[in-house]
Amino acid sequence: MSTAAHQHYLPVREDWLATNREEILDPGQLIVDPHHHLWERPGWRYLLDEILADIRTGHDVRATVLVQARAMHRAEGPEEMKPVGETEFANGVAAMCASGGYGKVQVCAGIVGFADLRLGEAVKPVLEAHLRAGGDRVRGIRHIATWDTDPQLMNPAYQPAEDMLDSAEFRAGFAQLAPLGLSYDAWLYFLQIPRLTALARAFPQTPIVLDHCGGVLGIGRFEGQRSEVFAEWSKAMAELATCPNVMVKLGGLGMRLPGFGLEQQPKAPSSETLAQHWKPYMERCIELFGTDRCMFESNFPVDKGGYGYAEGWNAFKRIAAGASVEEKADLFWRSATRFYRLPSIG
Repeated sequence: MSTAAHQHYLPVREDWLATNREEILDPGQLIVDPHHHLWERPGWRYLLDEILADIRTGHDVRATVLVQARAMHRAEGPEEMKPVGETEFANGVAAMCASGGYGKVQVCAGIVGFADLRLGEAVKPVLEAHLRAGGDRVRGIRHIATWDTDPQLMNPAYQPAEDMLDSAEFRAGFAQLAPLGLSYDAWLYFLQIPRLTALARAFPQTPIVLDHCGGVLGIGRFEGQRSEVFAEWSKAMAELATCPNVMVKLGGLGMRLPGFGLEQQPKAPSSETLAQHWKPYMERCIELFGTDRCMFESNFPVDKGGYGYAEGWNAFKRIAAGASVEEKADLFWRSATRFYRLPSIG
């Protein structure tokens, strides 16, 4: 990963994270973590041992879904096929956990890979290669669409066009997903949500999940505009929620992008502090989509620059404190299990 790309993420500081450790709230709550990454990059290793160490801090995580992050791509072969290497790698990790030798958690029980949907109909062989490489674990594709005029908000590893979701080439590739039983993970910024709404309406048979609460921004040109951003984000999310094929992941707010700045504090944030900052966004998502179309996510190790794994899931439990047993089941494991078609854990 280039230095510029690395700077797009908050650095993980284990000594800082150690300044706040909490008891696990409601340790019997079953959890599926539907969004994390595994990678080995210069100065940043997060593979099976690292995610298991986070999971073993105490929450009852039974399964996870790996989402593409440009890891372990093939070194040779056609360019469009190189990302299949990440699926091969993830399937190997899943097989390790399925052996029972790493505890009860099934890491990478579901896999979301990358394929360049701008290839149009020519992307179909790539999708089929992912399905072969991942056995029965491949569930979807993510092609990141994050775009803004502010260069501070752009990840140099991804350079989509502003109108990528609208383009004929992308949509021709997107049309290949549903016939193969694949869903789409959407990662974009809040100003782009109307484009996703249009896409969802054009392809009502394709399951879509919006990552990271819909890309709330609070840095760069959006600094100091939290109430204005919330209002525009909320309006766009309300329109998106009218699309029954769309769900939303509740998480990703520990990144630098929302601009909460908690990583600048001398101590790592408590779950109370996290819940205080996250609750308005997550409660609004639940209000609009319902618990059966929402799922909590860790987004680790990206979010690990902002808080610890135990504290993050404690924060989710605080946010869901007033929910019923059935609603909590939706938020913590059932929505994710249904969307990604995972073996039931309940």
